Amino acid sequence: MPAPRTKKSAKRASFKYPAGFVWGCSTSSFQIEGATQEDGRGDSIWDARGRIPGKVANGDTGDVACDHYHRYREDVALMKGLGLDAYRFSVAWPRVLPEGRGAVNDKGLDFYDRLIDAVLAAGIDPWLCLYHWDLPQALHEAGGWPARDSAGWFADYAALVARRYGDRVKRWATFNEFSVFTLFGYAIDWGAPGITDREQHLRAIHHVNLAHGAGVDAVRALAPKASVGAIHNVQPIIPEKDTAADREAAADLHEHWNLAFPDPQILAHYPPRLARAIEKYVVAGDMARICRPVDWFGLNHYGPIFAKADSNSVHGFGWGSAPADAPKSDIGWPVFPEMFADTLVEVWRRYGLPVYVTENGCGGNDASSGETPDARGRVEDKHRLSYLKMHTAAMEAAMRRGADVRGYFVWSLLDNFEWGSGYGQRFGIVRVDYKTQQRTPKASYAWYRDFIRSARAARRRAR
Repeated sequence: MPAPRTKKSAKRASFKYPAGFVWGCSTSSFQIEGATQEDGRGDSIWDARGRIPGKVANGDTGDVACDHYHRYREDVALMKGLGLDAYRFSVAWPRVLPEGRGAVNDKGLDFYDRLIDAVLAAGIDPWLCLYHWDLPQALHEAGGWPARDSAGWFADYAALVARRYGDRVKRWATFNEFSVFTLFGYAIDWGAPGITDREQHLRAIHHVNLAHGAGVDAVRALAPKASVGAIHNVQPIIPEKDTAADREAAADLHEHWNLAFPDPQILAHYPPRLARAIEKYVVAGDMARICRPVDWFGLNHYGPIFAKADSNSVHGFGWGSAPADAPKSDIGWPVFPEMFADTLVEVWRRYGLPVYVTENGCGGNDASSGETPDARGRVEDKHRLSYLKMHTAAMEAAMRRGADVRGYFVWSLLDNFEWGSGYGQRFGIVRVDYKTQQRTPKASYAWYRDFIRSARAARRRAR
């Protein structure tokens, strides 16, 4: 159904976005594609995790997800209706290399040819992310990210993808949210592959950093005109209580969560606490292999994290709770847009790179957040509208303070498979009925479409 109209975006037209500012949406392969057993695709670690009882809410799997593999043309039409400049997606490593290395799956490569060509035909720039958490299961069984060989596996995969799509794709990201998939996958059993081992986690950090550097080199060799970056989650880490133990836990989590990847990749060193823990895995020349020139910094941000000391965790820190009176989203995530503005300024100052907000958005529960169609068939997700308005205003405030922010991507275009939460949480500006696969643009879709139009109109008037 068509998205409802909104007349409120004009109030924000006074801010003049710079020429070339990029408006986009983001998705990821495992969360939307489905077709996990079709056309030669191999298993990923998230396919395997979904088969373990209790690891994903309601026993949900990514087997069908949003059926984007078959419905991508419909989804590209929704992007075009928004007036997007860019679409950030990821390639599923096991779809193009079912065993992670070796034999290439031509049908998998063909799918991304079709998708990229459709996006370009819609006048939208494809932004390709090489890795969004779906490591081939065969590579996990060969040692996964804790194995030093993983950097070479990733380099070969990156070369395959760059060789195939480098003629059309100009924007490349190596990884999405390094610290999330390494910490949750190897230290905290919140994600695939579900290991809780300090040393495996430390090895994974270093080897993923090596893989990033090797991936940058591979893309530059085969797509020399490409603009290359990486996508990091950066969020303020706040002690749950004002105690020495919680302050120490917050300091440790800050290094693991916010600094473990951008510092070595851009500044050529690990943060001090982590450097002492990880030095046993670093060999001569590694930092030069990791710190390869990149063109931009991708920032994913939703809100702050509260940390507490936890003697039962492999690193001694754990996730705390926000104060009871703190503003929260419907799914309980703290909402502090002013911290988003501060983070944008801090990232720009620390790393000296143009910043693109590659994910920002708000999750809601299916029944209680205006996420279901009303009697008129409309999805009035007012909680998401409020979040997006506050956070785009915070981004503007950061830009007024000098932050070199050059783009904003909403997470996400579609409701999708939300990892351990399955399909119980919805982040899309388009509702997906998972039984029928019907797409319904929400009120937030209409707001974002009109906001993009008004921002462009204000820029034209300022010329």
